[in-house]
Amino acid sequence: MNNLSIEKFIEGIPKIELHLHIEGTFEPELMFQIAKRNNKSLKYNSITELKDAYSFNNLQEFLDLYYAGANVLIEERDFYDLTWAYLLRVKEQNLVHTEIFFDPQTHTDRGVSFNKVIKGIYSALKDGEKNLGISFKLIMSFLRHLDEDSAFKTLKEALPYKDWIAAVGLDSSELGNPPSKFERVFEKARAEGFLTVAHAGEEGPAEYIWEALNVLKVNRIDHGNHSLDDERLVKKLEELQMPLTLCPLSNLELKVVHDLKDYPLKEMMDKGLLVTINSDDPAYFGGYMNENYIGVANALDLSKREITELAKNSVKASWLSQNEKEKLLKEIEKYHQKN
Repeated sequence: MNNLSIEKFIEGIPKIELHLHIEGTFEPELMFQIAKRNNKSLKYNSITELKDAYSFNNLQEFLDLYYAGANVLIEERDFYDLTWAYLLRVKEQNLVHTEIFFDPQTHTDRGVSFNKVIKGIYSALKDGEKNLGISFKLIMSFLRHLDEDSAFKTLKEALPYKDWIAAVGLDSSELGNPPSKFERVFEKARAEGFLTVAHAGEEGPAEYIWEALNVLKVNRIDHGNHSLDDERLVKKLEELQMPLTLCPLSNLELKVVHDLKDYPLKEMMDKGLLVTINSDDPAYFGGYMNENYIGVANALDLSKREITELAKNSVKASWLSQNEKEKLLKEIEKYHQKN
């Protein structure tokens, strides 16, 4: 067996990402480039000034900056370039499959057509599959701070692209916007054949996770940190083997936890929960997949076996076919045996 350091081990292991907002991969350099191309001004004079603004006290502060950045995305090519830049970066991190969120309302509310948004993103993902060997699923998120009507309108716009979209999700400002607010939209989405996921229990209470399970009938919970506040919920999640898509560096940056040493990942693993590691909005939170894995591995003193289990959990929680899952699980195990 090679005596690889834990960092090197993490860098080389095949990985899957299940919680990634494509608008959250907007690196400052690309943001300035696209802003210039579209004659859009940013309220920051330089890349350094923009990066200095990436210091958040809570989810809302981050969202304000996130939406300001998204404002410069106008043409199909912009969405293509954004997605392609993400794929090139994660290719270097041994990512083999990604299931990404996009937020159409962030763009359609500014007068950018749904068609431009999805075509740009989807064609980059197809090129990534063909040229980089990264397979994908696309998840359309509803913005929970907007009303039900707006979500229904977005769902209607998505129907012609049903073959491109695997699932619908729920993101944005969590507190005061419980999953139940979108019960009817999700019911309609499920009837149309979409899988469902929802952000729940990041800043919101355990009750929101119950609602995501019972009301929205989700296939995965995004974040789910506050599930630990409710023992009955923990038992339920364990029994269902309901995937939780944790985002360590995001939680640290948004003060959901104040130190990665207090990150609940290990406790969740010990309780038999199906937890996965993801990057959320990596351009804003200081790291893509490797950085997230390395951050928690060092803070919680994770072993190579535990890292391997986490990588396998992402495969199990993904929407790949059974055959693809089995092939990848073998590959990951083989990598662990060798290193």
